[in-house]
Amino acid sequence: MHAVPKFFSPSAGVDSPYAWFRLGASLLLMTIGNGAMWVIPVVLPIVQKDFGVGRAEAALPYTLMMLGFGVGGMLMGRMADRFGLFPPLIVAAFATGAGFMLAGMSNDILGFALAHGLLIGLLGSSVTFAPLLADTTLWFARRRGIALAVCASGNYVAGTVWPPIVQRFVETAGWRDTYLGVGAFCCISMLLLAPLMRRRSPLQPAVVVKPGATASADRPFGLSPNAATLALCLAGVACCVAMAMPQVHIVAYCNDLGYGAARGAEMLSVMLACGIVSRLVSGLICDRIGGLRTLLLGSMLQGVALLLFLPFDGLVSLYVIAGLFGLFQGGIVPAYAIVIREHFPASQTGTRVGAVLLFTMVGMALGGWMSGKVFDLTGSYHAAFLNGVAWNLLNLSIVVLLLRRTMRT
Repeated sequence: MHAVPKFFSPSAGVDSPYAWFRLGASLLLMTIGNGAMWVIPVVLPIVQKDFGVGRAEAALPYTLMMLGFGVGGMLMGRMADRFGLFPPLIVAAFATGAGFMLAGMSNDILGFALAHGLLIGLLGSSVTFAPLLADTTLWFARRRGIALAVCASGNYVAGTVWPPIVQRFVETAGWRDTYLGVGAFCCISMLLLAPLMRRRSPLQPAVVVKPGATASADRPFGLSPNAATLALCLAGVACCVAMAMPQVHIVAYCNDLGYGAARGAEMLSVMLACGIVSRLVSGLICDRIGGLRTLLLGSMLQGVALLLFLPFDGLVSLYVIAGLFGLFQGGIVPAYAIVIREHFPASQTGTRVGAVLLFTMVGMALGGWMSGKVFDLTGSYHAAFLNGVAWNLLNLSIVVLLLRRTMRT
């Protein structure tokens, strides 16, 4: 009888080789499942033209998908807490595939948007973000920050890989056939990876305190657990309204400036490739200074990058600023999961991570729509960038307040 490989030993637990193997599978799942949010910015200009709608209406599919993505993350996170990740991943595989195919066959913007919101967002891609992040925090203790950063990088790997591929297929085969092909690929590949996630996560019984964290799970930040969660939710909305402006509209912005959609897709890829680096570096920083201080650093740098879009709109300048934006903001969203893991009981990780990341998705959805609406009203993206700066200041204020309260407890 052959020995069971160590990776798959029943005793494999926290920080084990199996945990790192599982992390690799999570990275692949997130790269595939999160592709939808980066496909929409690429097809936004051509979808707007095909359906004959305004910029705000063309951004509606992204808005609904991100709302579904957020709500689904909370619901599927709770399901994963009870049954493990395997059942939600099977649902996600079929829902994502069906959503892309139905969107590709839609006859109007409403049908296109609903396919993104209900199937791709709520039941599909949502499983491959918040539940995977929450699961990863329960498999690591000593290297939790970098492990979470690697997992979360799947979102930006998706943003690096998907836009140029989709842009090429849109140019050669049309956006509808491209959607059909993407749906089939996502369904098959996710079904193949899902069995690797059958094992249930080991549950950490205590809060691991990092620098700047409070050891009291009953009074995080000196607040009640629900009040603390609400504060993080508001911070999540604010930072992601700001974050959505360049990520959702950079392709359309470049198209309006006369550089073409292909250049915009390349800038989006540069932005998100730099975001991968940012997430990995932020993970290392998290392991040293804690999640809340890392969140503060990311918020400050994101605000700086947004301001740089205002005076510079040359082609080379936009490539540079897109890269800086990716480098500055990539670690923000994963830091919320670390903050929750540091300040709340482990048994609440899935639910509270899902809740806070729901509001980050609300912020992305609101920011994508709001930026389009501001453009429709003003005919310029400058006001939309200023709107993003204002929301970023709100996020920064909340994080500073929480950090000061933490230092007093």
